Amino acid sequence: MARYDSEHKAQTRARVVEAAGRRLKKDGIDGAGVSALMSDAGLTNGAFYAHFASKDELVAVVIADQLAAQLNTLESLPDDGHSLQAYIEGYLSANHRDQREDGCPSAALLSEISRAKPLVQQSFTDGLEAMIAVVARRTHIDDTSAARTLAIGLMSTLIGTMQLSRAVSDPTLSHEILSAGLANAFRLLENSTTPSETTTETTTRTPQP
Repeated sequence: MARYDSEHKAQTRARVVEAAGRRLKKDGIDGAGVSALMSDAGLTNGAFYAHFASKDELVAVVIADQLAAQLNTLESLPDDGHSLQAYIEGYLSANHRDQREDGCPSAALLSEISRAKPLVQQSFTDGLEAMIAVVARRTHIDDTSAARTLAIGLMSTLIGTMQLSRAVSDPTLSHEILSAGLANAFRLLENSTTPSETTTETTTRTPQP
């Protein structure tokens, strides 16, 4: 019975984290209360403290989970330059812009994370460092410092472009921002790889976070 209870609790916790990931990215950290987060997982408010000490702890766990999933996606890409190019196209797409609940946690939550509790910021920092390391390895630049600089620049371009494209009210300008970000990302990528084809047209693929 104890083993069943333990497994059941772990499954329930995972369900809360998954549902909270979508809700937080859609409504924001401040815009998503505990009641809504638990309701999305099919649970009552009373069950919350059986799994988390505070909302901040849940947010930290969600961020770690979301970034780990994004990291797994990047690590699973063939290391051929073209796959990373396709990932960038999917990231800087209108579909990703319009469906933030299915996309990147950084682009959706960064402004709030910057004002969050240390627990949340540390979770984001750890996940970001892991992402930087993976992207840096994909640059194939022997100089470790230069590879890290390029990786940070590329990630900053992707996240910043997505945030800016969501902030404007003019659809034409939003699309222009995505296109410009895509062109800039490819310029950075060309410093480390030589894709056979680059384009400044955004696609409608949804990135897998």
